[in-house]
Amino acid sequence: MTGSIAVLGMGLAVVGAGIGIGLIGSKAMEAIARQPEAVGDIRSNMILTAALIEGVALIALVLGFIS
Repeated sequence: MTGSIAVLGMGLAVVGAGIGIGLIGSKAMEAIARQPEAVGDIRSNMILTAALIEGVALIALVLGFIS
């Protein structure tokens, strides 16, 4: 029973990360459309935030494999 719960948790972590990164990308595109002169700052913040979310998802996957 523990294995199936771990697999469910890993799947939720991946889906949540995918949704989060998708929302970050869409909001960044909206922000760039509103202020094209701030494209560099927006892009760097978007990439940093997406990397942090991806890191959390990777940690969730590793912890799922360990348990």
